[in-house]
Amino acid sequence: MTTPYLNDVYTREVVMARVGHLIRRKQGEIERITRILRGLFDPLQVQAPGPGVIKRIILIGPYARRSWYEDQRTIDFSDYEFWVIVNHPLFTNERCWRRARDVIRRELGDRCAVDVEIYSKSDVRTAKSERDTFILDRIEAGITLYRASRDAPLTGRDRREARP
Repeated sequence: MTTPYLNDVYTREVVMARVGHLIRRKQGEIERITRILRGLFDPLQVQAPGPGVIKRIILIGPYARRSWYEDQRTIDFSDYEFWVIVNHPLFTNERCWRRARDVIRRELGDRCAVDVEIYSKSDVRTAKSERDTFILDRIEAGITLYRASRDAPLTGRDRREARP
């Protein structure tokens, strides 16, 4: 018998299963970065016509393509690349993401390089209409770690865990 918490689509186990091709440490780092991005997104930093919502978090690059590398001898390793899609262009403002980036840098900075790109839904629509293969190919090849329409919202406990 499973507990209700384990049926939650945003449990650590489910997110880590989405990147099950990676070693356990990398899975944990990706899950932690995803939790920080969700928990520390601060839409109140800008005035907008509606509430700020993260629509999607996508892992792109070598960790999604299964071509990542890590050389312990030279301390050379692939960077994590995350794309976050928000509901309005105002929420791509750096002020909304400053705290999340700071926590990621503080917690994981010496173990891995993390690149976070923020796009709005309108950026993705424009890319589709203009057939922008740079954006569309990466979204298609990426691994969706979080989708607002599918995954459960963060609980108070999850928000507390995202904070340092």
